[in-house]
Amino acid sequence: MHEYVNANKLHGTTTVGLQCKDGVVLATDTRATAGYLFIAHRHVKKIAKIDDHVALTIAGSVADAQNMIDILRYHANMYKIENRTPIPVRSVARLAANVFFAQRFYPLLAQIIVGGYDSDGPVVYNVDFFGSLSKEVYVSTGSGSPVAYGILESEFREDMGVDEAAKIAIKAIAAAIKRNAGTGDGIDVVIIDKDGYRELSRQFIGLTLNE
Repeated sequence: MHEYVNANKLHGTTTVGLQCKDGVVLATDTRATAGYLFIAHRHVKKIAKIDDHVALTIAGSVADAQNMIDILRYHANMYKIENRTPIPVRSVARLAANVFFAQRFYPLLAQIIVGGYDSDGPVVYNVDFFGSLSKEVYVSTGSGSPVAYGILESEFREDMGVDEAAKIAIKAIAAAIKRNAGTGDGIDVVIIDKDGYRELSRQFIGLTLNE
């Protein structure tokens, strides 16, 4: 099984998830690579909206991650129809973990960060391709994550608001872009709070990088 994973995994990318006092921040680079020798695409969207209050980041195989996104969107929509209320963020994360675990002998080669805001407040979960689920205050995945963690561990505080934390997330992804060959090209940032899901503008990201 481990040989299967090592033979088929794709390298590259950096994703970040932060739980703040008033919401969550998700951030990724936009480069897709096949190994470190070939850049497949420079503007890939690695943050997927599941519902207005929950989203996820993807690292790994795009096809496997897209399969997971489709499953989660379907069940989130069915939950809303049947219960007339949005699906809890923890249920999205648990469902993802269950799907990964069920496929553990032929793994879906993706790792995701689930983040959102519901009646319990903001929350971030890390889910790996064997179905391990952990609740995190901040987390990073992908080949550039060691660099990103250097920024997060030194600058993130749990009492931060989403606006301040977004700047830390941008800084973490930018550092990974400079030092990791599999990370590059652009940065996407999403905030989810009591007002829902919103993407930060290229102008804001650019201004933050120039500070």
